[in-house]
Amino acid sequence: MSATWSIVSRKKQNNGIFPKYLKKNKRIKRIMNFITSLLGNLNYGTILFLMLLESTVVPVPSEFVVTPAAYHAASGQLDVWLVILVATIGADLGASINYVVAYYVGRPVIYRFANSKWGKMCLLNQEKVEKSERYFDDHGIAATLTGRLIPGIRHLISIPAGLAKMNYWKFLLYTTIGAGCWHAILAALGWYLHAIVPEEQLNDKIEEYAEYIKLIIVALVIAAIVWFAVRQLTKKKNTKN
Repeated sequence: MSATWSIVSRKKQNNGIFPKYLKKNKRIKRIMNFITSLLGNLNYGTILFLMLLESTVVPVPSEFVVTPAAYHAASGQLDVWLVILVATIGADLGASINYVVAYYVGRPVIYRFANSKWGKMCLLNQEKVEKSERYFDDHGIAATLTGRLIPGIRHLISIPAGLAKMNYWKFLLYTTIGAGCWHAILAALGWYLHAIVPEEQLNDKIEEYAEYIKLIIVALVIAAIVWFAVRQLTKKKNTKN
C-alpha cells in the first residue's frame, strides 16, 4: 500500500471532523471538502500544506493530520521523523505568513479581516485575535513557544508577535520548538494507536485521547513558563552582580 492510503474510508472518517453548522455555507463547504480530500490523501506534500494552512487562519485540525500520518508511519508507509519535520516546516511557513502580514499591515486591518465574512469563514473574529494578544502580552516572547501548544491560541499567536515587531529569527526559533513539540506529541499518539486501533476507529480514538493530550500540554506549558521565569530571574541577578 502506498503513502496515499484508503482514500474512500479516510474521506468518510474526515467528513465528521468539522462542525456541522459550517456546512450550511456553500463557500465554507467547498473549503471543507477540499481539506477533507487532502486529509484522505496524506503524504509529505499534503502534510506540509495542511500544516501551513493550520498555522495561518484556515481551520485545519492538526491532530487529524499528524496523528493519522504517524499511525501509518508505524506500518512503514511513511517515516515518522519526516512526518514531524515536514509538519513543523509547514507550521513555520504558515506562522511566518501571519507574522509578516501582522508586521506590515497592523492591527486595524487585522481586526477588519477578522470581522469580515472571510474571517468568519475561517472561524475567526476580533475576540479571538484579542485573546491571542492578551496571551502574548501576559507571557512575552515565550508565548510564541508555549502558545503553539494551546488550542485556540496555536494558529493565532504569530499575529501578536508580528504586531509587536518581535525579532523574526527569535520568533521562528520559538515557533519551531513549540510546533515541533506539539507534532511530536501527536506523532507519538498516532504511533501508539497503530498497535491497538483499527483504521476505521482512528478518528474516534483521536477525539477520545484529546483530553489526555490537553493534560500533557498543560504540563509542558507550565514547565516552559517556569523555565523562562527562572531564566529571566537568573539574568537579572547576574546583571546586578
